[in-house]
Amino acid sequence: MPEFDVIVLGTGLKECVLSGLMSVNGKKVLHMDSNPYYGGESASVSPLEELFKRFQVSAPSKSMGCGKDWNVDLIPKFLLANGPLVKMLLYTEVTRYLDFKVIEGSFVYKGGKIHKVPCTETETHNTDLMGMFDKRRFRKFMSFVLNFEENDPRTHHDMDPHRTNMRDVFRHFDLGDDVVEVTGHALALHVNDDYLEQPCLMTIQRIKLYSESLARYSLSPFLYPLFGLGEVPQGFVRLSAVHGNRYLLDRRVDEILMKDGLVTAVRSEGEVFRCKQLICDPSYAPERVKKVGRVIRVICLLNHPIKNTHDANSCQIIIPQTHLNRKSDIYICLLSFAHNVAAEGKYMAVVSTMVETCNPEKEVAPGLALLEPVLEKFVSVSNLMVPIDDGRRSQIFISRSYDHTPHFQTETDDILDLYRRVTGSEFIFRDPRETDADSDE
Repeated sequence: MPEFDVIVLGTGLKECVLSGLMSVNGKKVLHMDSNPYYGGESASVSPLEELFKRFQVSAPSKSMGCGKDWNVDLIPKFLLANGPLVKMLLYTEVTRYLDFKVIEGSFVYKGGKIHKVPCTETETHNTDLMGMFDKRRFRKFMSFVLNFEENDPRTHHDMDPHRTNMRDVFRHFDLGDDVVEVTGHALALHVNDDYLEQPCLMTIQRIKLYSESLARYSLSPFLYPLFGLGEVPQGFVRLSAVHGNRYLLDRRVDEILMKDGLVTAVRSEGEVFRCKQLICDPSYAPERVKKVGRVIRVICLLNHPIKNTHDANSCQIIIPQTHLNRKSDIYICLLSFAHNVAAEGKYMAVVSTMVETCNPEKEVAPGLALLEPVLEKFVSVSNLMVPIDDGRRSQIFISRSYDHTPHFQTETDDILDLYRRVTGSEFIFRDPRETDADSDE
């Protein structure tokens, strides 16, 4: 009977990253998926005809170009250039199989207009998101954030990073509500306002990360793989082979076997694979997860960029919650032929948010209005599932469903949390090439 240290079920991005990290750490890994394709609920769909079939829509018109030129991500998300997820991809060296391209802009919709998210001195000076006095205060605040060092109290302005909450930091710099909202949601990428009552250190670090990521490429802080996110799981399949681990696709999972409350094996199509630990997405352990909300995503196919974004071929737009009297922001992410995910001259946008009423489509209307005219749209509403426990007792570790944001911030937090629970230690961010250099000395 084959024995593995870890069995991973599902080939969503989180499962692939964890499988890769376990492989690099010398674990014997078996990776299975009951689907005949990679990516789970975050799969890339190609050709275009497949997307139409999936949503039970009649075939695309000839004007959409060649179907094979489309790679439509069901849940597109951008990577922060300097963020932990990029560092994890570098650590596993899966990046040798991937090519990334910068996203051309990051915007926020306020007062009936689309504005570039200000982060640098020049952008702050030029933005009409805030008045002259607000700009001066915001510049002081950004200077404080960028010079902030957790272990150097001289940079703290007499505020305790572990005790002072973020609301008090904003008050210290006398920032108005509008500026606070843009800072918290468009720079720190928070999904709600809970952070205002939490210690300021986390938010300061998130704004710093945004700013450092932006400094690398100057157009925006975000990257996206050419040919779509579906390239990432396939890169991990190649990596897996390098480490001598197995992938089984289109493989039915019949039962997770337990003994004394502890996982022992997975039964699949008459075979039993033994393991010490199991990592999976919520669909493989429905009795171990609970629903905490619903997400609506509308995939829109366009033949033009979004108005007032300087004709960006790719971008993110945030419509803040208070602007709409909502609890959650509405997000738009735009990709195009420039990232090889659409036919020449075509664009693909996804509008997403958390569902708050019994009419989800009406909730995303403000986002859809910015995309007019839309050639085709595909609506999906999915449940947001989270594990009911941390998995330490059963050694079954379950990822959370993908949220409504078009960036990987919350998903990266989930990967790091899962890694911590599976291994019992924090993930150390270092480039494996550095460790090689250390051992050569």
